[in-house]
Amino acid sequence: MRTKKIVFLFIIYFCLQFLIFSQTAPAGPKVPMPKIGIEFGQSENSQDVSNTILILIMMTILSIAPGILVMMTAFTRITIILSFTRRALATQQTPSNQVLIGLALFLTFYVMTPVLDRMKTEVIDPFTDKKIKLESAYDGAVKIISKYMIKYTSKESLKIFYKASKNKKPENEKSIPLSVLIPSYIVSELTVAFKIGFVIFIPFLVIDMVVATILMSMGMVMLPPVTISLPFKILLFVMVDGWNLIVKAIMNSYGV
Repeated sequence: MRTKKIVFLFIIYFCLQFLIFSQTAPAGPKVPMPKIGIEFGQSENSQDVSNTILILIMMTILSIAPGILVMMTAFTRITIILSFTRRALATQQTPSNQVLIGLALFLTFYVMTPVLDRMKTEVIDPFTDKKIKLESAYDGAVKIISKYMIKYTSKESLKIFYKASKNKKPENEKSIPLSVLIPSYIVSELTVAFKIGFVIFIPFLVIDMVVATILMSMGMVMLPPVTISLPFKILLFVMVDGWNLIVKAIMNSYGV
């Protein structure tokens, strides 16, 4: 306890000496620093105002882009399936999270390519050419992404969230609000991902059971079965070309 007090007092003394030295030290040569400021006033050119608003909109989109990527695309299902594959192999952090996230991003782009192409043709290009207004562009983008999510959303999930929100059932699929569609889509994606993950676990679980049974029959109780089964899991995964099978299963689940 006494040692901690001495160390604490020494730190305080050092900080005080640093402050005194910084105030009494001779000033060195001045280094030019950039000045950043925000000015408000009247603009003679309307293009300056439109560019500023466009920059603010782009910054807002970039800030919410991770949430959109997770909630409204195939990223959630793909990430969970790849995580289940690594967990079934019992290879700890191999492949690393960065590798899995990178692979999931590229697979997400492949799955979402038809949606992105349609959004570019029907929304982004007309908006940049000033053929439609911002409200029409937003409505068109929502319709395109909603049609994609409805395709992979189960009716059971929609019923649960409609009941929770106490909203009336829509007349058709186009009138489903995003407040109901987005959580229903996420739950549906989680359900499908866990089903595929269960199928992935089965062959590796069989290997673990066989190895554990053999070790028990040999009396080697203290030896962890995972240590012996890991090379056999990796060998099986390589022999059947496991990563290509996983990628094909993900693509087939989206009809790609």
